[in-house]
Amino acid sequence: MEFRPRNYSAEHESHALPRVCADAHPLSAPPLALARVDSVDRGNTDFFDPLRGTENDAKATPPDDDNLNEATDHQPKEWTSFRRLLMQRFPVSKMVSVSSMPDVLLRSGKLHEKSSTNMHLEELDDPQNFADEGVKMITWQEFVSRLHELKDEITHSWLAEDRVTSLKLSIKVAKLLMDTSVFEFYPTLFVLVTDIMDMLGDLVWQRIKQKAEFADDGALRCNLAENFEASNICADAKETCYNWFSKIGAVQELLPRIYLELAILPCWRFLLDQPLDSLRRLVMMTRGLGDPVASAYCRLYMSHCAQKLPSHDIGYLVTCVNDIRVIFMQILAANERTHKHVKHYKKLQVSLMEPTIEYIMKCIFNGLSQRQVNEVLSELGLMKNQQDLGSVSCVSVILHHLLKELPVEVISSNAVQILHLIEFSKDNSFDQHMNCRLLGFRLYEGKSPVDIVNAVLDKVIQVIAQYDALDEYLKVVDAYADLILQNQMDNLLNTILEGILERAWNKGITEEEMLSLQSLLVKLLTHFNSLEDVFSLDPFPEILNAMYGKSQDIVFLHILNMATRNGQISDPMSIQLLFEISQTLHDNMEFMNVKDDDGQVAHSISHFVHLVDFGAELEHHLAFLVDCRGAFGRLNELKETLVHSSNSLAILALKCAKKHLSFVKSCVTFSEVTIPSISAKRQFDLFLETAEVALLGGLASHSDGLIDSAINCLHTLNIIGGFRTPNDVEGLVSSIRKLCGFLIMVPGNFSLPVTYFPNNLFTLISSQSWFDPKMRTRIFSAILLLLTTLSQKKLPYHANTQIPGNDMLYYGDSSYSQELVSLSKLVLENLLCAVQQEPSQAARGIMALEACNCIASSFMVSNELSSICLTLIETARSCLSARDKYLHSTIQLVNKQSPTTAQAMVSTSV
Repeated sequence: MEFRPRNYSAEHESHALPRVCADAHPLSAPPLALARVDSVDRGNTDFFDPLRGTENDAKATPPDDDNLNEATDHQPKEWTSFRRLLMQRFPVSKMVSVSSMPDVLLRSGKLHEKSSTNMHLEELDDPQNFADEGVKMITWQEFVSRLHELKDEITHSWLAEDRVTSLKLSIKVAKLLMDTSVFEFYPTLFVLVTDIMDMLGDLVWQRIKQKAEFADDGALRCNLAENFEASNICADAKETCYNWFSKIGAVQELLPRIYLELAILPCWRFLLDQPLDSLRRLVMMTRGLGDPVASAYCRLYMSHCAQKLPSHDIGYLVTCVNDIRVIFMQILAANERTHKHVKHYKKLQVSLMEPTIEYIMKCIFNGLSQRQVNEVLSELGLMKNQQDLGSVSCVSVILHHLLKELPVEVISSNAVQILHLIEFSKDNSFDQHMNCRLLGFRLYEGKSPVDIVNAVLDKVIQVIAQYDALDEYLKVVDAYADLILQNQMDNLLNTILEGILERAWNKGITEEEMLSLQSLLVKLLTHFNSLEDVFSLDPFPEILNAMYGKSQDIVFLHILNMATRNGQISDPMSIQLLFEISQTLHDNMEFMNVKDDDGQVAHSISHFVHLVDFGAELEHHLAFLVDCRGAFGRLNELKETLVHSSNSLAILALKCAKKHLSFVKSCVTFSEVTIPSISAKRQFDLFLETAEVALLGGLASHSDGLIDSAINCLHTLNIIGGFRTPNDVEGLVSSIRKLCGFLIMVPGNFSLPVTYFPNNLFTLISSQSWFDPKMRTRIFSAILLLLTTLSQKKLPYHANTQIPGNDMLYYGDSSYSQELVSLSKLVLENLLCAVQQEPSQAARGIMALEACNCIASSFMVSNELSSICLTLIETARSCLSARDKYLHSTIQLVNKQSPTTAQAMVSTSV
């Protein structure tokens, strides 16, 4: 075997592309004349442009007024979502207790008789005793199962033309809503019962609609349009409709009668063109319901059913809100001294009724104009005139959901008056500070004028100054923080922070308060651009010291991210502060045994360390890295950053006019000591990087030791679980090939064999079974190319002009070339075996061509090597397509490199 001589300079010139002077930079912006785009005439629509099809169609016709259900198309989805959230808000226990078990539920479930005396108060006094005595019990699963059975029975009776039975069963189901003995269960019961009511309403609607469109013999009478009128309905269908309303009107109990009529409310359209009068009558009827919870939920169902009507009048909804307001005022005015649990009882009633107000408010303000909003506020008694607005009182829970739904423009223009309204609403239905908080969030949604913001904030500061509880103070301040920051009110910001600090020192900070404090501080950190701006706020450092737990960690992370988003960090005080913050984050992870699953802490600390810059004080920088290694022992990512930073310092030292050889040696030693504590997956690359730095600094012996360590660490990769991902394998092979390229520059050590490093690498790869044939082929090819390069009289590149390469150290040494050839034969033999061991046919073909290219490029092709190349090409032919370009280019290379006798062996067409 004879190595092919190479002239790298000549090859470089022959492969270099011809250079042509460019008039402009290829990545520069084009001249304005070229960037100008001509307008396009869109008048001609003969050609269908899929990107303009919608635009052309959009001008065809305006929306059709006949589609009366357009505004309510999304209503079922909203209602379904609301019902699901309602059940989640009031979860049900395994056992359901009812004061009197209706006959409709007696077919299923094991029932236990209980007395109903003082049922509400006994449940509050002793829930466990109440579960054992006083009511009838049924399991939750049995209750739901029985209601599903009833729903199926109603459907089956209807399909069997037994509609009287369907109605009777529906009446019994509706009567279930008369029982409010167990408050927590009522919302779930409401959802289950109204589902059956909606089903009955749909059945009746379809029944009457069918009679209106088809005769008894099936003949088509007409097709009713969406906006049909009562005059379009035949007498037979009207009679059936009257009959249904008459039967429902005969129900004795008021609550089931209202629910059933609401279920078939849309059917009034078959009788009346304006069914709103019936809706107003039902609103008046609900005033006869004595139970507050039952009446509120009945109005909730009314708001849902009324959405099915084509008219969008909302007067009935406003009346419902006013009625519920009166009920709230009666509940809140009750004497709490009659029983010790009445206060809790009131709170439970209010919480159950709150969702009804929430949904009705959404229905009222959906798509209203400014004029209509003012009319609604006037009807609610909140906007008689601007002067009296502040003296009007409103139930707090109603006010809360009103603020949620009011348009931002209305909130902004009446912010001060609304704040007065909140101040005068002092009932216990909803916390006053939460309404004040909501106003702050709503104000921030729109761009309020500065004078309004100033007036509101002045009043808010006066209000919250009276709060003793830190929790209330923080929740309100957090809501207005964005407004304060947006308008750059630094003095006000200092006042707020001082208020927080004062209350925190007095009573400490609870977990819930910590979350509000975290939210506020994160907003501050997001707003300011530098650490100096934040820490110029005097109370900020003390508040930071008062924090603890997860909230403290989150704020510290934001401080780190804030400090590192502006580039290098060179201020010594900032570096020390961020180091202490990073140390706290690291120690908290260690103390709480928390896993940094997403690597956020490690990444933030590593980014901070990477950006630290001591300028010309390289020794101080290295000392900082040593401190970091001692402080952050558990962070692998940080240790990698430390090694990179140390190596960068060594390169900086080498660029100085006076080369600090001792400092470079210290940096290399630091990296060498740090790398073994890093995960084995990363050690190889880091050892190799440090070896390159050491060689550039002229530390050849250090470089040799680091290369040895890099090769030896490959032994440990065999026992690492999860290493064999495609990316990891590709990365490792690329790194090993990079090592082969680096070894070209490493001078030989006369105390070691000439091929010490290539041989060690080859031996290790051959001995490790987890290196598959594909990996071996690529690595062995790289080793062959390394050996070929080392055999040249002049190497293609050198690390340093002061470091002699092997072309100078072993110039004219025949034993040097013999050792290279000897190892090359061994590597070649193993390379051929690796190709044949590959099980995948396509991969084996590519590997054969790669090996063939390597051989043809490395050696003078003799008859022996020509035979090997022919075998590899035949292997590739059997595995790849005859049109494979890689195969053709390889044949051309072999023909070019081979002697005449060898060319004939491989010149046959594929």
